[in-house]
Amino acid sequence: MENKLKNPVWYSLCETHHKFLLNYDEVKFYDPSICPFGAFTNTSKTVEALNEYSKLTDKFFLVSENKIPTYDKDKIRLDKKIDGCQMVLENLTDFDITEEVIPLTENHIDQIYNLVWLVMPGYYRKRTFDMGKYFGIFKDNKLVAVTGQRMQTDDFIEVSAVVTHPEYTRKGFAKQLSQHVTKEILNDGKHPILHTNKGNHAIQLYEKLGYRYTRDMNWWYFHKK
Repeated sequence: MENKLKNPVWYSLCETHHKFLLNYDEVKFYDPSICPFGAFTNTSKTVEALNEYSKLTDKFFLVSENKIPTYDKDKIRLDKKIDGCQMVLENLTDFDITEEVIPLTENHIDQIYNLVWLVMPGYYRKRTFDMGKYFGIFKDNKLVAVTGQRMQTDDFIEVSAVVTHPEYTRKGFAKQLSQHVTKEILNDGKHPILHTNKGNHAIQLYEKLGYRYTRDMNWWYFHKK
């Protein structure tokens, strides 16, 4: 599993998410309607791959632990490099879940999309829902917190989209949903992992749940010119 963790997008597209794969000669991308993420093994191959993928979507990411992608500056603009990190569950800290956690379905796709874009705009697509299971907490007849699953291989599943509506924070919703999704992954016989930005205050929450830092994982955010 260690090699897969070093390049999680790549191996997700090789294994569980192969049906979403767009392959560009040593560069792999998700279908942009699912998720605008790609990965690579050879930096010399990313120039042409980015040019081709940019014909399908205007904004997209390459994800890498330490390799630096190359790109055609006449056609592609690097918007920013997001310094991220990867965390893997070491020992789950168990606690009581007091809220009603609801499995989310196709009927909730618009609500998930709107909530994620309210809090973390930029990457989520409506069909990102197809990447894994999603769970939510409802208050006042509306979805106010959500957590789901994103990248997946034969060995691990990523916890993702840990989002709470700004009017409902500091109630423990993210903690409870993160634990619930983590347990779902363990019940499926896989290792829970997650990715977040360095310095994110949520890292403390994940550490309390039993996650530990494993490595840097950087997100290169590109725009088509």
